[in-house]
Amino acid sequence: MSKGEVIRLKVNGRLYELVRGKEVQPWHTLAYTLREVLGLTGTKVGCDRGACGACTVLMDGRPILSCMALTVECDGKEITTIEGLEDPSSGELHPLQEAFIRHTAFQCGFCTPGIIMSAKALLEENPHPGEGDIKEALSGHFCRCISHYHVLEAVKEVIGGRK
Repeated sequence: MSKGEVIRLKVNGRLYELVRGKEVQPWHTLAYTLREVLGLTGTKVGCDRGACGACTVLMDGRPILSCMALTVECDGKEITTIEGLEDPSSGELHPLQEAFIRHTAFQCGFCTPGIIMSAKALLEENPHPGEGDIKEALSGHFCRCISHYHVLEAVKEVIGGRK
């Protein structure tokens, strides 16, 4: 890909065409582009090394660590961030977001978007996971503030509400 080429990202249903060398540099991570170029600050950067899970977003429906993906490698991909979970017509939060609130499954909230995105990916792949599946899907997330039991209860509530 040469300077001036367009990188196309569909983020939360909206197509962005970013010019390499102008809006996006070859070394920009997807996390940087989401936060600093597109202004989607719900995606957090914790360790910036792929170890904490705070930067998790969905790429083509699969969870990825956006601090470890270069934006130029994401050309043509569909990205969903925490902002994309809100119902665009009603403004209502996603059931996972609502359950996290009800179960106080956050404190400072810094890592919460990444945890919710991983939980969403799990529930898309497996609508009725067991507790072990939930723990495995969230095992890459490190949070020092919360009790992970609250997170498990929030995810289980959403599973229980599915038909």
